[in-house]
Amino acid sequence: MKCFLAKKGQVEQKWLLVDAQNAVLGRLAVKLAMILMGKTKPTYTPNVDVGDYVIVINADKIRVTGRKAEAKEYDYYTLYPGGHKYVSFAEMMAKKPEKVIQMAVRRMLPKNKIARDFLKKLKIYKGAEHEHQAQKPEKVELFN
Repeated sequence: MKCFLAKKGQVEQKWLLVDAQNAVLGRLAVKLAMILMGKTKPTYTPNVDVGDYVIVINADKIRVTGRKAEAKEYDYYTLYPGGHKYVSFAEMMAKKPEKVIQMAVRRMLPKNKIARDFLKKLKIYKGAEHEHQAQKPEKVELFN
């Protein structure tokens, strides 16, 4: 028996459309990370980008469970002394709901160079419209 290893030019990548309305943030991020890495395909190879492109719509309608809506905070550093800043989950959802999903998915990807390529294939939109109709994305139900 031979083991199949994908090569960079052999991989066919599809465009998938995911509706994030009423989806739980963490559970959605896990599924998106698996699709981006290609772990849902039988041709998965760790060192080759075999994953599909993913378009996420209705990013502003995701939800979190428990008390995370009040307690969750995102922090960043401005590189100035005393520049450690905190942004609450509610404030982040009001300003940039796309970034909430992107950060959740990024933290579930491997910490290496290929993860940047995975993240470039994730397109997130606040509303129900997106600009990738030319790619003919197929709608996927992640939660049945």
